[in-house]
Amino acid sequence: MSRDYEILKREVAYDGYFRISRFTLRHALFAGGQTPPIVRERFERGHAVGVLPYDPWYDRVVLVEQFRIGALDTGMGPWLLETVAGMVEPGESAEQVARRETREEANCRLGELELIARYLVSPGGSSQTVHLFAAPVDSRDLQRDGHGNDDEAEDIRLHVLPADEAIAMLDHGGIEAAMPIIALQWLALNRDRLRDRWQAAPPAPYNGPE
Repeated sequence: MSRDYEILKREVAYDGYFRISRFTLRHALFAGGQTPPIVRERFERGHAVGVLPYDPWYDRVVLVEQFRIGALDTGMGPWLLETVAGMVEPGESAEQVARRETREEANCRLGELELIARYLVSPGGSSQTVHLFAAPVDSRDLQRDGHGNDDEAEDIRLHVLPADEAIAMLDHGGIEAAMPIIALQWLALNRDRLRDRWQAAPPAPYNGPE
């Protein structure tokens, strides 16, 4: 038994489009001793990767807009502005997912990937982690509509925004999902450094599948 916790039982409570695991466990208390057996359920969403494409030559960001079922009944509306994002498939690295999803959702190529953060989405009830990246991209002449994976019923629109405008949206609720909020706050702190480094190379003249 671990000093800190002991899993007494693990079972699948639900297995559909998503999976829910049920744990019976006990863990150490800060004051000493242990809890009695407690039951906790955990949402098994899988692990995700997000990426904020940033054009350092024109100081613009690329965000995606799509319908999100989780936003229904929140009063925010179900179409959200977000970073590019997708789920990790078996055998994929986080970097591979970032590039694959950017091709699918924005039809453009990324340069160097820089890790913004790796974090737990909602550790009180979910096992999901996110690797969140920023990467340089040529934002010229990007097609706005018609993106996404047809097999997943995705319908995605691109928004190519001046970085100042996108960051200012954080002040009045224009960005309502956690991933783009984290990414844009990070960009506000690191934009000058990224421009100094990434502007050294000219933007790629071609956007499209790699």
